Amino acid sequence: MWLDGNRGRRRLLLAGVLLALAAPLLSGTARQAAYVAVSATALTAVRNGLRRYPRSRRWAWWPLGAAMLCSVVANAIWGAGMAAGMPVPDQLTVVDVVYLAMYPLLAAGLLAMPVGSRRLGWTGMTEAGIMLCTGTVLAWTLLYNPFVDDSGPWPGAVSVLAYPLLDLLVLAAATRMIAVRRTLTWPDRALLAAVSVLTVADVVYFVSTATGGSWSGSGWSATGWLLAFLLIAAAAWHPEAAGVAVPDRRAHGRSRLSLAGDVGLVLLGPAATVWLKLTEQQQSPLDLVDLVLPLTTTACTALLLVLRLIHTGGLAGRRAAELREAQREMTHRSRHDALTGLPNRAALEGHLTGTYAGALITVDLDGFKDVNERFGHPTGDALLTVVAARLREVTAAGETAARLGGDEFALLIPAVGTLSATDRAACLLSRLREPIEAAGHTLHLTASAGIRVFDRTADPVSVLADADLALYAAKAAGKDQATLYDVALRVEQAERMRLLERLRESVDAGEFAVHYQPIVSLDDDRPVAVEALVRWTPPGRPPISPDRFIPAAEDSGLIVVLGEWVLRQACADAVAWHRRWGTTLTVNVSPRQLVDPQFTTKALAALRDSGLPPQALTLEITEGVLVKAGPEAHQALLHLSALRSEGVRVAIDDFGTGYSSLAYLRDLPIDVLKIDRSFMPSDNTDTQQAALVRAIVDLAAGLGLTTVAEGVETADHADLLRDLGCERGQGYHFARPIPAAHLTALLADTDTDTIHPDPATDQDAATAGDGESAPDGVRAGG
Repeated sequence: MWLDGNRGRRRLLLAGVLLALAAPLLSGTARQAAYVAVSATALTAVRNGLRRYPRSRRWAWWPLGAAMLCSVVANAIWGAGMAAGMPVPDQLTVVDVVYLAMYPLLAAGLLAMPVGSRRLGWTGMTEAGIMLCTGTVLAWTLLYNPFVDDSGPWPGAVSVLAYPLLDLLVLAAATRMIAVRRTLTWPDRALLAAVSVLTVADVVYFVSTATGGSWSGSGWSATGWLLAFLLIAAAAWHPEAAGVAVPDRRAHGRSRLSLAGDVGLVLLGPAATVWLKLTEQQQSPLDLVDLVLPLTTTACTALLLVLRLIHTGGLAGRRAAELREAQREMTHRSRHDALTGLPNRAALEGHLTGTYAGALITVDLDGFKDVNERFGHPTGDALLTVVAARLREVTAAGETAARLGGDEFALLIPAVGTLSATDRAACLLSRLREPIEAAGHTLHLTASAGIRVFDRTADPVSVLADADLALYAAKAAGKDQATLYDVALRVEQAERMRLLERLRESVDAGEFAVHYQPIVSLDDDRPVAVEALVRWTPPGRPPISPDRFIPAAEDSGLIVVLGEWVLRQACADAVAWHRRWGTTLTVNVSPRQLVDPQFTTKALAALRDSGLPPQALTLEITEGVLVKAGPEAHQALLHLSALRSEGVRVAIDDFGTGYSSLAYLRDLPIDVLKIDRSFMPSDNTDTQQAALVRAIVDLAAGLGLTTVAEGVETADHADLLRDLGCERGQGYHFARPIPAAHLTALLADTDTDTIHPDPATDQDAATAGDGESAPDGVRAGG
C-alpha cells in the first residue's frame, strides 16, 4: 500500500477514523474541536501535496485546500463561541458564509481535475446538469417540501437550509468528473467517496435540525463530516494525486448513465408530482411550486438529454470522418514510402499492371552505403530525400516516380520507345551527378540505371526483374551509366545461378586447390614468402577462372567456408617451407570472414593445428575496408587487432587504387604495402609511373612498412623497382602460381641454403601493437 512508506500518515489517518467513529459520544464543543483537527489535517495534506504536484494539477487542489481552510476557520470560531457559552445565532452570519463557501470550492476543485494533459472544456457538463436537475426534484420532494414548505417555522439556523442545495452543486461536479473518465484513480475514488459521505451527513443534519436536533449535529452527521475530511486528506497524500497513472479522457465522451437511466431521469419530475399529489391531498392542496418545480426540472432534463444526444451524434459523425480519414491515410501509407513520399514498390507494380507499353528505369545510387557509414543514417536519409526531389523534377505528367527500397528508385514512362527511354535515363543520371547538400555535407555521388522497354505482353513482375538485371549490369560495367535490358542478361543470370549451384556442390566435394606464387626479395631474387591463391578444378572439366567464381562466392556467402578452408590448407602446406627455408605465408581474407565473430578463433586454430608460427602469417586485405564505419567494420578491426597482437602481420593489397588515406597508414596496424600492378612503369622511360612508385616506397619506408610490388613481368621491371628502393616483387617474371608440390621443388632447386627467416618478419612481429584494420577477399589470380 502507498501508506506503508510513511507510518506517520498511516497512524494519523487511523486516529482520525477512530475519532470519527467516536464522534457520537463527544460533546458539542469536543465535536467542534474534532472538526478543526481533522480539517487542519486535510489542509496540511493538500498543502504538502501542492509541493510535488505538476503545474497542471495544482489548479484543482488549490480550491480543495481553500475549502479545508474555510472548514478550519468556521469550525474554530464556532467552537470558541460554544466554549464561551455564546448563544447560537439563528440568522445567517459571516462565519456561516465562510463555512458554506467550502461547497463551491469543493465543486471548483472537482471541475478543475485534469484528465491527462488535455482541457475538458464543456465535456461532461450535460451530465452534471442532468444530475443537478434530478437532485433538485429529489431535494424538493424529500426534504424541502415536507420539512420546510409544509411545516411550521424552521427551528434551526437559517444556514442549514443551504446545505442540501450546495451538496447538489458538489454532486454535479462529481458527476462530471465520472462522465469524462474512462477509469478512476485511487484519489478520484477517495474524493467521490468524500462527496458522497459529506452529502449523506448534510442530509442527516438537515433532517435532525428540522426535527429539533442539536445545532452541532447528530452523532452520525458528525461521523460523516469527519470521514469526508479524512478522505480528502488521503486523496491528497496518495502518489497518484501527483499525476501518476492519470486516466485518459473517455474516448467518446459518453456518460456512464444507461439509456434506461436517461428515461428514468426524464420521468422523475412527473413521478415526483404524482407523489406529492398522493401524499398531500389529504392535508392540503398542492402548491404552485409543487407543480412548477418538478415540471420545470423535467423540461430542463429533457433538454439536456437532447443536447447530449446531439453532441453524441456530432461526435459519432466526427469519429466516422476521422475513421475514414485514417483509412485513407493507412491506404496512402501502404502504397507510399514514408521517408520520401514517393509511391513504393507495391504501388509501382499496380501502375505497371495498368500500363500497356512504355519503359521502366530503375536507378541505384553508387556508394550510398559509404555515405551512411561515414556520415550516419540521418545524412543518408537527407540524401535520399534530395534524390527523390530531383526524380520528381524530371517526372512528367502521366509518369510515375517511385522508391523501391533502400537507395533504389524507379521511373515508369508510358508509351515511350528505346531511344527516348535511353535519353531520359541519361538526363536523370546527369541530374544526380550534381552536388547534393545533405545535413550540412556537400556530397558528390553518381548513380547507375537499368532500362527495360516493354509492351502489353510483358508481365509487370518480369519487367521489374529485367530492369534490375540491367541495373546490375550497369554496376558491373563500372557504374555511373545506364544499361538497356537485353535477353543476354537473362542468360547470364541463369548461368550465374547454375555456377552458384555448382559452387555449393564443389565446396562440399573438395574440388578446390591452393596454388602459391612466390614473393621474392629484389636484392637477390630469392623467394622469401608465398601468396596463397585458390583454384577451382572440377574433375573432367576445364578449370574455372577465379574471376568467375570468386564474385559468386562473395555474393552467396560461400566465401566464408571457402576462405577458412584456404587458410587451413595454406598453413598446413607452408609450415614445412617455413621450417626449412624461412618462407612466410600470405593469405587473402574476405570482409565476410571478418564479420564472423569466430574468425580470430578460427585463424588461431589453423595456426595451432598446422604448427605454423603466427609471425610467419600475413593476412592481406584491401584498403577500402579501413576507412569504412559501422558495426561490420568495427568487428573486422577487432579481429585484425587481436591477431596482430599474437604476431600475425597485416598487408594492404592493391595500395593506391582506392582511398589511399595517409591517416590510416599512420594510425592503423599495417605492416606491408602491396603496390598495385597498375602503377608498374611500362619501361625505364615512363617517368610518371616511376615517380608514383618511388613516392609510395619512400612513404612506406618513412612509416617503417615493407613494400611489395605486384605485376613484375620483366627483368626491366625488377631492375627499375630495385633502383626505386622497393624491397620485394611478385609476378610472372619470377614465377606463376603453382601447386604446393611444384613450389617445394622450386624452393629446393633455388640456391636457398643460406637463406634465413625474413628479418623484417621477426622485427615487425616483435614491435607489433594493437591496432585496427579490415579486408577484402580470397585472392583470385597472380
